[in-house]
Amino acid sequence: MSDGLPLSGLFVVEIGHSLAGPFACSILGDLGATVLKVETGKGDHARDWGPVHVSGAAALFHAVNHGKRSAVANLRDPDDVAALRALILDRADILVQNLRVGALDKVGLDGASLTAAKPSLIYCNVGAFGRTGPLRDAPGYDPLIQAASGLMSMLGSPGELPSRVPVAINDLGTGIWAVVGILSALLKRKDTGRGGIVDVSLYETALTWMTVPLSDYMATGDLPERLGSGVANIVPYQVFDCIDGSLLIAAGNDLLFGRLCNVLGLTELITDPRFAANVGRVANRRTLIPLLADKMKLRTVADMRAALQEAGVPCGQVNTVDATVASPQTEALGIIQATPEHNVRTLALPVSFDGKRPSLAGRIPSLGEHQDMIATTQEPAR
Repeated sequence: MSDGLPLSGLFVVEIGHSLAGPFACSILGDLGATVLKVETGKGDHARDWGPVHVSGAAALFHAVNHGKRSAVANLRDPDDVAALRALILDRADILVQNLRVGALDKVGLDGASLTAAKPSLIYCNVGAFGRTGPLRDAPGYDPLIQAASGLMSMLGSPGELPSRVPVAINDLGTGIWAVVGILSALLKRKDTGRGGIVDVSLYETALTWMTVPLSDYMATGDLPERLGSGVANIVPYQVFDCIDGSLLIAAGNDLLFGRLCNVLGLTELITDPRFAANVGRVANRRTLIPLLADKMKLRTVADMRAALQEAGVPCGQVNTVDATVASPQTEALGIIQATPEHNVRTLALPVSFDGKRPSLAGRIPSLGEHQDMIATTQEPAR
């Protein structure tokens, strides 16, 4: 726990595994809360999600579990459940769980019974498809959610198989929405003294990412196309190949399109009725993009970027991961930090307070390292 941070003094119990729930609690921990991670006897299986391991645990596990305490509980053992329930009622401000739907209901650790016993408790369910509906019991792996939400159908280039975002965008996004819900409940509790139950899910997060294409479809009935690096609403707004690499160009309005055409020596396109306005450029995408691409592929990335930047056209090189880590901009922000003791470099919070970014909360705990916390009650129920 870090004094002076917004959530200092709050106690969080995490009952879960994998990514979405632990990521939410990692954010809470970096904001100052004390987080007790309750694991099974074998531990969170994310401890072994390789292939990259550092100091005996997967790098991924370090990234989303640093700074936490760890205790082991067997939810099939009534004594363990009773001890965990006592801890929650005595100390917890917030409980975050991402077990399968109904798992905690069976042992009396569900949101309804715990918030009834302790009205100030904020209880957050992190689910797959939500608490209701025909898929409420379905598994919620991120690729399945990308497929179910329509997101995957849009990814990739025309004629290719549907692709996916290669990071767990819905797990991480759901963790962020969980924190938004929890912080909102904390504000409400400040006025009413009561917590409540917060529900988030990967599927709802995915639908939210799809706000624009779903809204477009519901307005027109037209399915979105697969456009590679492009987008449906703005043209040109995508990656182009140069002699020695790729450059993303974001000509987001008519003025910027005109400047781009000037740089490329295609001034005749500026007044061409097919391309003069964005609506026309979108409709005539298949004609316009090759005209631009033919000019772009004759120039180097450095030459093209310099000319566009001088003209005020937003653009950027498509970085590989190593280039992003080494970027002077990344370094200047100080967002990459090392965990204490294990010295694992990962990402700190993307937020600062009064110009200062919170430090990573600490190292990961060994399995069951803080077992005595379950048997110890230190604060009265609020």
